[in-house]
Amino acid sequence: MKLSGNTIFITGGASGIGRGLAEALHRKGNKVIISGRRKALLDEVAKANPGIDTIELDVTNADQIARVARTLIARYPTLNVVFNNAGIMPFDDITGPLDDAQAVHLVNTNLLGPVRVSGAFVEHLKTQPESAIINTSSVVAYIPMAMSALYSATKAAIHSYTLSQRFALRNSSVRVLEIAPPWVDTDLVFKSGDPRAMQPEAFIAETMKLLEEATSEVVVESARQLRDAAGPNEHGVVDYFNQMILDNPLPTP
Repeated sequence: MKLSGNTIFITGGASGIGRGLAEALHRKGNKVIISGRRKALLDEVAKANPGIDTIELDVTNADQIARVARTLIARYPTLNVVFNNAGIMPFDDITGPLDDAQAVHLVNTNLLGPVRVSGAFVEHLKTQPESAIINTSSVVAYIPMAMSALYSATKAAIHSYTLSQRFALRNSSVRVLEIAPPWVDTDLVFKSGDPRAMQPEAFIAETMKLLEEATSEVVVESARQLRDAAGPNEHGVVDYFNQMILDNPLPTP
């Protein structure tokens, strides 16, 4: 993917890795537009990075996605990259009753959000000489984390959807990329300072280098072991990974 001269729309761009990549792409000479639900955070990013534009968007709202897409296509006719990054990561306990409202909100955000955003922009992207859809999944798309079982499942679904999307658009101008982050110390859950987490600055720097040559996936080195563990022997890896978390609990706020 060329890293300059694009017009890029990033959902979930007001915080975490979305903000980090938005700022890095802005510095590379791209026109960057970010969206999010919280206007105060959007305003903060715009103030810190003159030239980054913002628009409010709740990716669980299908009608709002359609309106925002129409607005952005009219306002930025050269828009050629859509980056589906918005997501949430609640913990869940699948050994007990389902929190139905939380589950529906999670699926609407992490799965239907990117699917709807892609659908709202794809016809426009096909008209651009070079364009891309970038989807953020996670290493837990491959080796799930039991304490965030439904989150892991939504990311596995995004990986699967991205594979189909890439094949279906193979004869168009639209390239489809997947970024599968490891545990990055952002406010997706909460910033903990845990040494096991990759620092955002290091993740952004390595991801930007990999994006330039990427044709399918972007997986930083610290995520490669889990990414490559999926397959015939994954059952043992899943057990080992989740037992390790139980034996060395994640920090709590």
